[in-house]
Parts: sequence; C-alpha cells; structure tokens
Amino acid sequence: MDLESALRISAAGMAAQSTRLRVVAENLANRDSTGSAPGADPYRRKTVTFGATLDRALGAETVQVRRIGTAPGDFPQVHDPGHPAADERGYVKRPNVDSLVETMDMREAQRSYGANLSVLEVTRGMLTRTIEALR
Repeated sequence: MDLESALRISAAGMAAQSTRLRVVAENLANRDSTGSAPGADPYRRKTVTFGATLDRALGAETVQVRRIGTAPGDFPQVHDPGHPAADERGYVKRPNVDSLVETMDMREAQRSYGANLSVLEVTRGMLTRTIEALR
C-alpha cells in the first residue's frame, strides 16, 4: 500500500466518524423533544450503519456510512397531565434517547476519529521526509 492510499483510507474513516459524531450530537440535542400534539410521537433516536466499500482506484476497501436510520422500540412514557403532548390518560411519550448510550457512542467515535487522524499525521510526516530526502 502506498502513502496516498493510506491518506485516503484514513480520510474515509474520519469522514464516517464525523457523520457519527454529528448524529450523536443531534440525538443529545433532541433528548427532551416531545411531540407537539396529544399522543404524538417524540423524537426518535437516529443510528448510523457503516459498511465497507471497495475503492477501485485505491484497490482497497474503505469505510462509509451506509445509512442513517432510526432506532426501533417503544417510547418511554411519563405521567404529566399538564404537558401539551399528554394523551387522554395524562401520559407523555419521551424520546428513546439514552444519554449514557449516546455518550459512549460519542467517545467511541472520537477515539476512532483520533486513530485515523494519527495515521494521517504519520503518513503525512513520511511523505514530508521522503520529499526532503529527494531534494
């Protein structure tokens, strides 16, 4: 594998993790977003699915975001009869966003991004040293 390929593979990993961080931030920002009408569904947690894609120019597989979907499952409910989104029984559906899960996803994405950044920096240093040696 040449140095240009290493740069492009690392950049693809950084782009995928950047998308993941954006989705986590959106989930955290909407963890209290309820429906606006009685019985309406609140914000549903978004998920990121990765996949390997063959980059024919590189001759290697790179990671890409395959899909940004939504998490299945029921919404937790709290009793709050005064809330505008409360149903006839006084229950409000809450988003299915768990701050702890989002924080762990964020940390994992940050570490993966940082690892790809380290590879990028080392590869760039190797390219710089090669150019300097050729002078």
